[in-house]
Amino acid sequence: MNINATLILQSIAMLVFVWFCMKFIWPPLLKAMDERRARIADGLAASDRAEKALADANREVEQQIKAAHDKASEIIEQANQRHSQILDQAKDDAVDERQRQVAAGEAEITQAANQAREELRATVAGLAVLGARQILEREVDENTHRDLLDKLIAEI
Repeated sequence: MNINATLILQSIAMLVFVWFCMKFIWPPLLKAMDERRARIADGLAASDRAEKALADANREVEQQIKAAHDKASEIIEQANQRHSQILDQAKDDAVDERQRQVAAGEAEITQAANQAREELRATVAGLAVLGARQILEREVDENTHRDLLDKLIAEI
């Protein structure tokens, strides 16, 4: 065979091979590459959307944290106000209780003083009667009267 015929046959084989590749192999490869390109583009777009969603979520979280912090501050302020109210109420109750106890103590002291006065009056009256009886039993003498009165004063 000569070189020209071999070259022509190889060229024809090459053309058949190229045609075969372009007809049967090349389209699925192009299709696979296009699908891959589309998937990569979708992935990048999804990544961009996810980044944006993450940024939005971070902003929302920051807002919620700030709102929670504000709410906690408000609750703490309310608790402090309630604490002050409870303390004021407890002080008022303690003052009222102290005044009630002081009044009860004063009433008890007054009652005890009145009772002591009554007992003293009864004792003095008894002693006066006893002294009068002793004076009447004895003769009427100034010295005797003085002695009896001194004894009564000593007993009182």
